[in-house]
Amino acid sequence: MEQQTKSAFIAIVGKPNVGKSSLLNALLGEKLAIVSNKPQTTRTRITGVLTRGDLQLVFIDTPGLHKPRTKLSEFMVKQVNDSVADVDAAVLVVEPEGEIQKAEEDLMASFQAQGIPAVLVINKIDLLGSHKERLMARITQFTQRYDFEAVVPVCALRKDGIEALLGELERFAMPSPFFFDPDTLTDQPERLIVAEIVREKLLRNLYDEIPHGTAVSVERMREREGKNLLDIDVEIYCEKDSHKGMIIGKGGEMLKRIASQAREDIERFLDCKVNLKCWVKVREDWRNRENILKNFGFN
Repeated sequence: MEQQTKSAFIAIVGKPNVGKSSLLNALLGEKLAIVSNKPQTTRTRITGVLTRGDLQLVFIDTPGLHKPRTKLSEFMVKQVNDSVADVDAAVLVVEPEGEIQKAEEDLMASFQAQGIPAVLVINKIDLLGSHKERLMARITQFTQRYDFEAVVPVCALRKDGIEALLGELERFAMPSPFFFDPDTLTDQPERLIVAEIVREKLLRNLYDEIPHGTAVSVERMREREGKNLLDIDVEIYCEKDSHKGMIIGKGGEMLKRIASQAREDIERFLDCKVNLKCWVKVREDWRNRENILKNFGFN
């Protein structure tokens, strides 16, 4: 008798910087989405696929819901709204303390309006230490606003609570063929993953005002004949000449550091040696220029 397979599409949503990408990586057991301590790290919907036996969960990691101030951020907010409309369930990721934010209120209202079942994930519980009463207060705060299917406290970076969360999410899977081959990790092209890895290193190494004004384009990926070596040419775009100088750094040291860190992660992801070359170019106000946004894949 043929094994009956099940699948579900699940959106991971929340306000910026709550750890959505870290949660996706923990669920997949692989580093797919880029992670930094700066808000709005994720700009596009990144699909991650987890297949276990007869079960396939397709996760959609979305940008943090925020008030748009540029054409780019308008695109990011649209990505969140489109994602929530297309799924079997949603995971609302929140921090362990604080007030409920407007973005979170809007997301819960969207769940309600569209009849989407949702799981509340309280991330970064390690920050609470032994103060369990704060966790209970946070759970009450949200469950009074929305009837969640389940509440799961986790620490995504330590992978605490991940198996419990997967157990809850399995309940949303319905009998259906797999949408992806069982060995698929993502539907994103390798070029996009490489560009995102380089952008992560920009986010981690540069000042707050610079990274959101940067974009990364992979111009060439070519395997050298007869060798397990990939030549990759990357162009980093920024909005000001002064930013270009900061990205390159004194004697080129900053760009070398970014490229070296990125190369290590790219080699790990692609499982081959990489010769990575990076150039920096200026495109003033690119985040508000629709033709440039389209060229970077934001369409």
